[in-house]
Amino acid sequence: VALAPGTRLGPYEILAPLGVGGMGDVYRATDTRLDRTVAVKVLPAHLAQNPEFKQRFEREARAVSSLNHPHICALYDVGQQDGIDFLVMEYLEGETLASRLKKGPLPLDQVLRFAIEIADALAQAHGKGVSHRDLKPGNIMLTKAGAKLLDFGLAKLREGATGQSAVAAMPTAAETLTEKGTILGTLQYMAPEQLEGKPTDARTDIFAFGAVLYEMATGRKAFEGKSAPSVMAAILEHDPPPISTIQPLTPPALDHVVRTCLAKDPDARRQTAHDVMLELEWIAAGGAQAGVATPVVTPTKARERLAWAAAVVVLAALAFVFGYFLRPQTAQAPIRFQIFPPEKTSFADNAPAISPDGRRLAFTASAPNTPPQLWVRPLDSLTVQPLAGTEGASYPCWSPNGRFIGFFAQGKLKKIEVSGGPVQIICDAPSAFAASAWSRDGVILFSAAPGSLYRVSAEGGAAAPVTPLDASRGEVAQGWPQFLPDGRHFLYLSESSGGTGVGLFAASLNQTGFEARRRLLSTDWKAAYAAPPGAKTGHLLFWRGNALMAQPFDPRKLELAGDPVRVAEQSGDPSPAATRPFSLSENGVLAYSNSLSPFRNNQMVWYDRAGKRLGSVGQPGPYFDVLKLSPDEKRLAVMREEGINYDIWFFDLSRESASQFTFDPSGDGQPVWSPDGSRIVFTSSRTGTWNLYQKAASGAGSEELLLESSLTKGPWDWSRDGRFIVYLQFNHKQRAELWVLPKPDGAAAERKPFPYLQTEFNTVQAAFSPDGRWLAYASDESKKFEVYVRTFSGDPGSTASGGKWLVSANGGTRPRWRRDGRELFYIAPDGKIMAVDVRGGAAFDAGPPRALFDTHRGPGDILLYSVYDVTADGQRFIVVLPVQKAAVSSPITVVVNWAAELKR
Repeated sequence: VALAPGTRLGPYEILAPLGVGGMGDVYRATDTRLDRTVAVKVLPAHLAQNPEFKQRFEREARAVSSLNHPHICALYDVGQQDGIDFLVMEYLEGETLASRLKKGPLPLDQVLRFAIEIADALAQAHGKGVSHRDLKPGNIMLTKAGAKLLDFGLAKLREGATGQSAVAAMPTAAETLTEKGTILGTLQYMAPEQLEGKPTDARTDIFAFGAVLYEMATGRKAFEGKSAPSVMAAILEHDPPPISTIQPLTPPALDHVVRTCLAKDPDARRQTAHDVMLELEWIAAGGAQAGVATPVVTPTKARERLAWAAAVVVLAALAFVFGYFLRPQTAQAPIRFQIFPPEKTSFADNAPAISPDGRRLAFTASAPNTPPQLWVRPLDSLTVQPLAGTEGASYPCWSPNGRFIGFFAQGKLKKIEVSGGPVQIICDAPSAFAASAWSRDGVILFSAAPGSLYRVSAEGGAAAPVTPLDASRGEVAQGWPQFLPDGRHFLYLSESSGGTGVGLFAASLNQTGFEARRRLLSTDWKAAYAAPPGAKTGHLLFWRGNALMAQPFDPRKLELAGDPVRVAEQSGDPSPAATRPFSLSENGVLAYSNSLSPFRNNQMVWYDRAGKRLGSVGQPGPYFDVLKLSPDEKRLAVMREEGINYDIWFFDLSRESASQFTFDPSGDGQPVWSPDGSRIVFTSSRTGTWNLYQKAASGAGSEELLLESSLTKGPWDWSRDGRFIVYLQFNHKQRAELWVLPKPDGAAAERKPFPYLQTEFNTVQAAFSPDGRWLAYASDESKKFEVYVRTFSGDPGSTASGGKWLVSANGGTRPRWRRDGRELFYIAPDGKIMAVDVRGGAAFDAGPPRALFDTHRGPGDILLYSVYDVTADGQRFIVVLPVQKAAVSSPITVVVNWAAELKR
């Protein structure tokens, strides 16, 4: 029975029918909880009444829901209501491959692109033990984001069925066999072992994939017949004509891939979809004479002459192209041009990333009062494309094959396919900064607390440390990793407080000892290696002041030679606090920011509860998103960047003057006032790890080490009775935990820290209630950060074992209490300050959140820092706001054949 618009299946409201098939009716619907459009498939009654099928259906649905791939239609939910069994899936806009093939074969570039995407999706599914077994053009949707596989794993044949042939058991297709026509649907993509009732496995999908690939390239089915038996005979006994007899300019390697996929014996086929994908990627890159015509065997000489004539034209064109682009680059002059940010936006972090093939540029840009977003610009086009779902992105990094872009956002390292699709989380990176590097072996390097480099698989997983900080020379941070050609050695920038400043080092994934690292040179910013294809040596590019230099470098010996040569130059003040990112492709394309810009340029601004701007504090400067009002509200503690150093500064709010509070050459930050305002507890990297220190707020005397360990930590709050400090600590898996330091005024032996909240999630930004009974904090346990409140007793044995209450709605971070404890504030994901009434009593009781005003601080802001503070009466708020300067929106300069500068 068809469902009428407005029908509710749980939280899903039916909008309109999308299609009808033997496996069910599909409807467009709205998920009323998340306000998103979904597709709902309702099972037919004759299938829903079969207990065996229902049990298998639910089991396989759970298996498919575990698949997370940009080219597999996501399964969101499985449900039942009023005897109706239904699936809830990702809603896709586009056309099926079957519909597209009615117009004829696809162009070769589309054949390869879609085939690579389908093979990649099959490879991931097979790796999780899930086979499709009904792969056909009707189950492949072509969308703006690329190919998407539908009905994954839900159309398997019923194994062990008796009294029923394979054809009879086959799922009914929308288009069925007729006596007068050609058979269409599932049968023509079934492997011989399926037809013969033999055991099937992932190689069965590879056969179907070969049939689909053949049809994409030729516009014809691989196996045809006028009846089911004739089609089955073709599959079991015959091979389809080579693609090249139908499409003469087909690469020979593609014919070979299809032929091996369609082998009758499963052992003679390609054994994994991953192998098929790699070969298709090789063909797409020009492997195996991909552009050369295959000799044509046809019954007429006219067709033969035509094919050879076409081949001659293609070869002549290739000879011209290869002769122009493959001649020595020194014979060509460099070509320079500039790329400006998209209309009504500005570049967000001045970190352009050129694709490995030098054809596309990735960057981050944002419109006023919106978080930055990833954009991609082909260099041979004037169009630029934003990538949906990348809000808050920073520091993009290309995969070696150019299919994915990695980036940081919302405390995670993520990736997205360039053609579009859902964003995939690779790992936690709550304190990550600077850029990442992606090797050909699928290893990603990035920098994270405590400032050392970490590695993680590009497929996802836990990050592991690679290069511990060298405390013997005062090393405090490592960043800007860049892989060398062997994929094992890499370059990175090292910052030290021990007198050696900032330098470029080389290290190896296989050697972690300090003795295995080699210092190469002094530089203010990142470096990268580039060499002509096939060359054993190339050049190391690095910044020296405002000039980009290139110096001969042997990546095998890790040795520099000769003198550096200037190849590019930035305008502006070449101070250490300015950004200097650049990017190189493998074929000689360089992209860099045309003008220096401050790494941070923020302003502290006062607002009232209605969002009216009341004034500002000081002048814009390189301030972090960290600020804390003193208990008497006369001073403001902030964290300021000075070159490669970070220090704490005070603003006297009555006299509007600023003074420096910490002076150590290491990093000092995250200040927290004692309840009486007499002291400051902060974190410092002066011993090589971020530890807790305290100092008199008057500035008199020296700093006292409060807590030292090998793990990075930073204070969040000091209880009003002065007995406890709650602080963040990153565990060995790079997850943020909440710990408590008791008796900060006591002797060192009495200060024994204990864990308050240790989970598999990140818990940050803790704040004590004024009476000390509650602790508010933010956690991503629901897959996004929300604000929670838990009981706090101060007893190490009970820690956070009491009650827990969710305070925020639809996301929240950075909780703050009003001085009387009757109100709790936080920031929503859209940047609005939210207020929640808190009622007294034996148990915690909070009202619904209500919005006060917009801070324009979006979800891309760093989750480790405070961003705002509020006065004791809850009437005024001070917020750190980024200040945009013209330099930030200056163009990106692109240089094609930059190496020609070396001969000038």
